[in-house]
Amino acid sequence: MAAQQKIAVVIPCFKVKAHILSVISNIGPEVDRIYVVDDCCPQNSGAYVKENCNDERVVVLYNPINLGVGGAVMNGYSSAIQDDISIIVKVDGDGQMDPNLIKKFVAPIINGEADYTKGNRFFDLEEIHAMPKMRLFGNAILSFMTKLSSGYWDLFDPTNGFTAIHRDVAKHLPFSKISNRYFFETDMLFRLNTLRAVVIDIPMDAKYGDEESNLKISKIVGEFLLKHTRNLSKRIFYNYYLRNMSLASLELPLGLFMLLTGTFFGISHWITSIASGVPTAAGTVMLSALPIILGMQLVLAFIGHDISSVPKRPFHLKTQFQR
Repeated sequence: MAAQQKIAVVIPCFKVKAHILSVISNIGPEVDRIYVVDDCCPQNSGAYVKENCNDERVVVLYNPINLGVGGAVMNGYSSAIQDDISIIVKVDGDGQMDPNLIKKFVAPIINGEADYTKGNRFFDLEEIHAMPKMRLFGNAILSFMTKLSSGYWDLFDPTNGFTAIHRDVAKHLPFSKISNRYFFETDMLFRLNTLRAVVIDIPMDAKYGDEESNLKISKIVGEFLLKHTRNLSKRIFYNYYLRNMSLASLELPLGLFMLLTGTFFGISHWITSIASGVPTAAGTVMLSALPIILGMQLVLAFIGHDISSVPKRPFHLKTQFQR
């Protein structure tokens, strides 16, 4: 089965001239094609690769304007789909990702266990100390937000860009709607969940050299929060009201209504009690506490159902059976 699967690597290039040739040279023979995407790089990475790389597998693509990592990867995906590539791996051009791990990333897809695989730098606790503390903290926060918005509660390290995807899944993605820049990897997970694709983490070690990171946590917190909220709302609507209805579809709105009603009722009577100097009656306190408790239980029940609903049957296998 493995021999029938063509594998390609997509490498988005922007200010990675110092590392790109080394990355390409470390890609093993299991890969049939390498798409180097020059994302309007000021260092002219595409031309540099053409002049200095003799690997016949390399195809250089160009974005006429800088589209960000997402726009570069989508360009590579489109070319790979047109060339009938079975599995598309995305590797950064800055040397942080070990190309020797490509076999580990494609194996679950080849074996029919997953549609999409992504790296997880947090699997080996002994290696976490190598990650900068600010990046470690930021990834922990972003991971929790991503679990909520994407519905993949069993995943971690959402901003990890070392990924692999099956062609039959990639071609169903709305390329024009996926976020192009720093939110790209996270938005991909949301889009994959709308397809009910199976996603799994692949353990890997973090590598940090002299590469320059353009990601500033302080600048993207507000943007990420807004986009996570948008994706969470869309996912809940798609999965619990548009495509399907279940007990969880009732638990969430009822739970939120009771939680908010009890909270506002309690706060209003607390303010009145302070203003008048008269203690609030025990019955009034119970009328506030009871809907809060019941509402919290219903919301937790919804979350429990959501966690148990992580996709388990690979999407690309379903599409193959439908042909």
